[in-house]
Amino acid sequence: MSISLSKRGNEIVQAEIRVMTIECEKLGGINLAQGICDIGVPLPVAHAAKTAIDRGFNSYTRYDGLTELRHAIARKMREYNKITVDPETEVTVSAGSTGAFYCACLALLDEGDEVILFEPYYGYHLNTLLAVGAVPSYVMMRAPEWTFTPDDLEMAVTPRTKGIMVCTPSNPCGKVFDKAELKWIADFAVKHDIFVFTDEIYEYFIYDGRSHISPASLPKIADRTITISGYSKTYSITGWRIGYSIARKQWADMIGYINDLVYVCAPAPLQLGVAAGIKKLETSFYKGICTEFATKRDLICTALDKAGLKPSVPQGAYYVLADVTSLPGKTSKENAMYLLHETGVASVPGSAFFHGSDGENFVRFCFAKTNAELTEACRRIKRLRR
Repeated sequence: MSISLSKRGNEIVQAEIRVMTIECEKLGGINLAQGICDIGVPLPVAHAAKTAIDRGFNSYTRYDGLTELRHAIARKMREYNKITVDPETEVTVSAGSTGAFYCACLALLDEGDEVILFEPYYGYHLNTLLAVGAVPSYVMMRAPEWTFTPDDLEMAVTPRTKGIMVCTPSNPCGKVFDKAELKWIADFAVKHDIFVFTDEIYEYFIYDGRSHISPASLPKIADRTITISGYSKTYSITGWRIGYSIARKQWADMIGYINDLVYVCAPAPLQLGVAAGIKKLETSFYKGICTEFATKRDLICTALDKAGLKPSVPQGAYYVLADVTSLPGKTSKENAMYLLHETGVASVPGSAFFHGSDGENFVRFCFAKTNAELTEACRRIKRLRR
């Protein structure tokens, strides 16, 4: 048969995160590959969603989200992110932050437009760009602090550059972009008249006294930034698919229309669950996340160090990249499979986060696990010590 996949389809492959999860399931191992938070759903969130279902609140919502949720997000943006948002015209609730980014790309990018990614990058950012016909370019950050310079930005720009993606805190390396770096990006975006896309899904996972700074809180780029986030990680509801984007009205309108076309709306009762969480959970809940996950970070980084797999200690999020050049294997995939078969602990090959060969030195671990499961994983990892 002569019928084949689209050209776009031929460029997109299954995420290594999913591949390693499947391999882990085959062996009955401990999955530190996929970013599934096992901590538990906060009671106000779960209770509100259940109550909505029990009361029959199961129909379509407005394409850009329920009033309760859009207003809750706007208040949170003002208080936490220091961004003033009109909940009626600038907030679009979507199918997770991944769905929000997809809709924004469809609304704002043409085929052949280039978008800069900081490397290591999140694979779904890359594949989303490919899915809409956009072209990625790269700014390589330098381990272990994952630094870059303004000159690195200039080397990545071309006449076709239309946007730059800032993932802070970063998946996969845990980098938290500081104010000086964001100012470089702001100056760069204005100079070249480009969009700034953000992914801030890990905005509450910040360690060692650092602060999360939303790029759109910088006045210089407030009007050209599409802020993307959600509550999948914060409330441990990765399967609920409740995310959002924030953008100026003329962009938000089109992002909303695309959201309607692709998803119709985010799940109605689950929107109410998230709205309840934003309204009812105190500051102490979010501070508790930082404390709890900093402890988990230290636990796994200590285990990796003892195993001779030097970690790049993350500043935020809940992933760590570890140097696996001491392990058998010529590629990071071989290293990850060796780890899985030797220890029963799944990781993600570093090649999933780099477009060049630099990723072959790393694998990524997720430490968003229960204390018991993470402790057991660390015990197994330390057995690699030679």
